[in-house]
Amino acid sequence: MDTHWTDPGRRHRRRRVWTGIVTTTSAARFEYLHLETQRHRRSHGCDAYTFADGPGLLTLATAELPVRILELGTAVGYTACILASATPSTTVDSVERDPVHVSLARENVRSANLQDRVTVHHGDFSAVITGLDGDYDLAFFDGLSPTPGVVEHLRALLKPGGVLVCANLALSHGAEKNSVGAEFAHDDRWAYVGSIEGGGTRAYRKIG
Repeated sequence: MDTHWTDPGRRHRRRRVWTGIVTTTSAARFEYLHLETQRHRRSHGCDAYTFADGPGLLTLATAELPVRILELGTAVGYTACILASATPSTTVDSVERDPVHVSLARENVRSANLQDRVTVHHGDFSAVITGLDGDYDLAFFDGLSPTPGVVEHLRALLKPGGVLVCANLALSHGAEKNSVGAEFAHDDRWAYVGSIEGGGTRAYRKIG
């Protein structure tokens, strides 16, 4: 795990650098779901890549003490369960378009006894999130690659000071990559606060 988390945000007045020490429920509790995702991808031949740094994601989420989290890209539920463990009362709305993944994720959430705190929504990202209420403390994008439209939707759903954790930025190309990069470069809209997954996943705090 490679976690570098520097937060100059309003809520945290002192500079923090996180080194990957998880202070709440260990992500190891859900390692079986990490392995299940890999097995499912091999058998299903789908794009359900498992997130590589569950402990780092939990450390990052725990730092925010989130009440509500939005996740785009459920796969079979590994990171939804990780995120729900950020606090004893954190709730997660997770969105997945593949019906097979939705069914497996809901089953895994029930097996983890998190069905009262994790809701798996079936549908395309843009279609589902337009029907969700805002004021999320944290949003996690783990789709194939972020688009400018999805980033804008997620920003609108975050409360002021909320954090967007964006995976798979390296999978964007061309004009789309440039547009997403330009959006995060607006220092009146976002403050860069750190990275996990060896720098492949970056976190930004909403300004205003």
